[in-house]
Amino acid sequence: MSKEWPPVKLGEVLGRSEETIELQPEVAYRQITVKLWGKGVVLRGVLTGAEIAASRQMVARRGQFILSRIDARNGALGIVPDELDEAIVTNDFPTFNVVENRLLPTYLGWMCRTASFVEECKRASEGTTNRVRLQEGKFLAREIPLPPLVEQRRVVAQIEELAAQIHEARTLRRTSELETAAFLQAAKRMVLSTAKNGKRPKLKKIADLRYGISAPISNATDPALGQPIIRMANISLDGDLDLTDMRYIPASPEKQKEFSLQRGDLLLNWRSGSAQHVGKTAIFDHEGEYLFASFLLRIRPVREIVLPEFLKLTLNFMRAEGVFLDAQRFQVNTKLNASEFGEFEISVPLLPEQRRIVAELDALQAEVDALKRLQAETAAELDALLPSILDKAFKGEL
Repeated sequence: MSKEWPPVKLGEVLGRSEETIELQPEVAYRQITVKLWGKGVVLRGVLTGAEIAASRQMVARRGQFILSRIDARNGALGIVPDELDEAIVTNDFPTFNVVENRLLPTYLGWMCRTASFVEECKRASEGTTNRVRLQEGKFLAREIPLPPLVEQRRVVAQIEELAAQIHEARTLRRTSELETAAFLQAAKRMVLSTAKNGKRPKLKKIADLRYGISAPISNATDPALGQPIIRMANISLDGDLDLTDMRYIPASPEKQKEFSLQRGDLLLNWRSGSAQHVGKTAIFDHEGEYLFASFLLRIRPVREIVLPEFLKLTLNFMRAEGVFLDAQRFQVNTKLNASEFGEFEISVPLLPEQRRIVAELDALQAEVDALKRLQAETAAELDALLPSILDKAFKGEL
């Protein structure tokens, strides 16, 4: 922060608010929480007085400064927004009135998102492991450089203008991501729908279908337990198989034979807590003995009829198109109706045509992946831009 601006103790420009309210059992109250790393003051939820353990709570007012005693050292602080005026908080979230003839709440709102301000909160926090709390007296004794109000207004206006530009850039990037995904899906739709010499056999006629082994595997991370087992978490929405996070289970020779995988087998996630994950499919293409878990369906294609790569492409396309939704039962977990899944008709052209389609769409996917990497780099640059702007702003360099 700028050394040219006179230092002021926070206690000179912040005054602790002690406003409380007696909760009424039948009245609904909005509760506030503060997100980490400067992500803002947000609504935690709405509860009636009868649902809240305490009979009295603190009242937060718009424009007040608020922080978390526990997580101020992790950037959980900010200004109460207009829409949360008169919301309630516990004593773990002290609120402070801002002396507005010396410090603008908007200026403080941006300042408290800087690394240097969070560092001051760390220095004002004490306690043993897992019980570190911000010490209010120490916090209010910390000093910040404070420019005149006219300079504060200028800094805020400049920050907000740049922040708006960053937000616009993020929106454009997100729009680009959605348009890229839509373009890829449209290309797949066109290529698959125009495949030549296609027949439409039922899935169960062109592949052997088998559901996975049922076993407790959530904490089975020790390879000494037995065989590695692939779970639905190992399959990405893009159809990639990631075996870096594995679980292991003991299995008899009979179970190993029944639930082992061969290269070229497909694994389809038939059950999940999220509808978008149901139907995601990956190809197993690894050496070694691997089993597969109960929420996965092993699809072993008849190679003389259908290529694993073509079938994977088709199944993931069908999931993205929502084809599987009619065969799902929306209960606690979303799942494909097992009796209906094998009845799906799959468009299967001759093998040379399948190879052509796979090659064409793989080439297109490679271009899309390159674009995604570029978009990810842009996102990282945007994420770093605002902290850099804030650092310069409160050093007097903006």
